[in-house]
Amino acid sequence: MSRGYTIVDAGKLLVLLFSFTVNTALALAQQSSDIHVLHVQGNVDMLVGAGGNIAVQVGHDGVLMVDTGLAQTADQVVATVKQLAKPVTNKPLRFILNTHFHPDHTGGNEKARAAGTTITGGNVAGNIQDATEGAAIYAHENVMKRLSAPTGAQAPTPSGAWPTDTFFGDTQELFFNGEAVQMFHPKSAHTDGDSIVFFRRSDVVLTGDIFTTTNYPVIDLQNGGSINGLIDALNFILDITIPAEKQEGGTMVIPGHGRLCDEADVVEYRDMVTIIRDRIQDMIKKDITLEQVKAAKPTRDYDPLYGSTTGRWTTDMFVEAVYKSLSAKK
Repeated sequence: MSRGYTIVDAGKLLVLLFSFTVNTALALAQQSSDIHVLHVQGNVDMLVGAGGNIAVQVGHDGVLMVDTGLAQTADQVVATVKQLAKPVTNKPLRFILNTHFHPDHTGGNEKARAAGTTITGGNVAGNIQDATEGAAIYAHENVMKRLSAPTGAQAPTPSGAWPTDTFFGDTQELFFNGEAVQMFHPKSAHTDGDSIVFFRRSDVVLTGDIFTTTNYPVIDLQNGGSINGLIDALNFILDITIPAEKQEGGTMVIPGHGRLCDEADVVEYRDMVTIIRDRIQDMIKKDITLEQVKAAKPTRDYDPLYGSTTGRWTTDMFVEAVYKSLSAKK
């Protein structure tokens, strides 16, 4: 399309969900300059092609985004979101929720925030009383620590990209566009600042990089990630998802990267991660070294689906992260 994004026909959703070609299509989309849009269900759309997957909720109150993608795709993402909102509302982007701090999910924060407006108050009649430039950015406090400079060192990102509202407990809640939206914080999963976002009326869950369909899970040990925490988070996702007939459909799950999923996909991924964790744990108990573990190939039966010998996250890197996570002193 001439506007630089593509809307996928919702009538083709079933085919997209269960076709092996979807992973390939999404991978190509993420390498291109186009932003692709898929309506998920309810008020939620999925944007692909900006790095990490993005969710957009549009309604009478305005627009809410979950994650903002890479910095270099921010202008296209903002333009796409405006086009999505145009037939529904004339109100701007109000909220941005970040699932974690990595730049493929927060790189567009600054431009997306600048494109929105925050409501700071209201009168008795419900009209806007106060508004400030820039959308509000919600995230766990550890995201703020990673994006800013709490110790006085040079901040890795500009202040316009930082969260404006943080939480430090297990949950953060808001009500927007007639829908309850919950952010759940697992203690230590992909990182120590992850949030799982649940659109309750639309019945859509966004996982960030706790769950992906394109690779083994990235366990960011340096920033608080752990294999056991990641499995706990996957189990929590299964607690809040409900399948429809024959275990297909129902609650839809938007992964950090890859195709749109449902509960059955998360079950398979959770089982895979758990099996590999148990294999490596057993080897550690037998005092087998990291190099010996790698040589034993504990991931071998899953490598055709998730393995890689090149790129930002290889199979060896995953095995090493699991090994170090399980070997760390308590």
